[in-house]
Amino acid sequence: MTIEINKLTYIYMRGTPYEKLALDNITLKINKGEFVALIGHTGSGKSTLVQHFNGLLKPVSGSVIINGIDISGKNLKELRRQVGLVFQYPEHQLFEETVYKDVAFGLIKAGVEEPKIKEKVIEAIRLVGLKEDILQKSPFELSGGQKRRVAIAGVIATEPEILVLDEPAAGLDPEGKDEILGLIERFHKEKGLTVILVSHNMEDVAKLVGRIIVMNKGKIEMDGLPSEVFRNTEKLEEIGLSAPQITYLMKRLKKVYPYINDNIFTVEDAKKELLKYLKGQSK
Repeated sequence: MTIEINKLTYIYMRGTPYEKLALDNITLKINKGEFVALIGHTGSGKSTLVQHFNGLLKPVSGSVIINGIDISGKNLKELRRQVGLVFQYPEHQLFEETVYKDVAFGLIKAGVEEPKIKEKVIEAIRLVGLKEDILQKSPFELSGGQKRRVAIAGVIATEPEILVLDEPAAGLDPEGKDEILGLIERFHKEKGLTVILVSHNMEDVAKLVGRIIVMNKGKIEMDGLPSEVFRNTEKLEEIGLSAPQITYLMKRLKKVYPYINDNIFTVEDAKKELLKYLKGQSK
């Protein structure tokens, strides 16, 4: 399922004294099955862009076409079934009296019949690592991490082909963050979903995605493999971002040990590189 964006422009509060250009003539293509990160400082246009993917926002000019569906069309029901959007702090959107009803909400709206709804709700709750006995509990009795999982279950229950997540690990402790990001990685691998991750955390991005799109002032500043984007630390810093901390450490180590590879972006890869270097030195 592809996303094709052609010369997309979006302006908030157009025609008022508070008019703000949020997206400026963006052209972009995301292919089926990609795991892509959108990064950029606050106000760069990341969240505005992803809200176009299921028609929550519509272009001022240009077009957004999702698997052949132009979001400017009037009937967006099918599009919103295909594109699941998980907002930052999605647990704040939980509102039903039981977890079951919350997870089932999108399926009911889509007109799915009850026996099938139950099957899909149970599958979704298992996919996010929760047990079935949670379904009859109030979502407001759950821990923060459990609420986040329930909110994500409500999106994946509708079986989207594209999963868009805006800072899905925000506010979680390190263990909770790793669990949520691990789930997302598993969805991508097992379901073949196209996943678009909006994140400020460079370490998370480096571990997970195969492509990074860097936004700045409503435009695409960089677009490439993590190795290509994070190599350019000076440009990232110019727009208020940075590479993962391990990258800076490896660059400093290279000044002392010139034969090590400093094009490293994860702790795991750094460990492998240093062990390889030390093994070579001991021969």
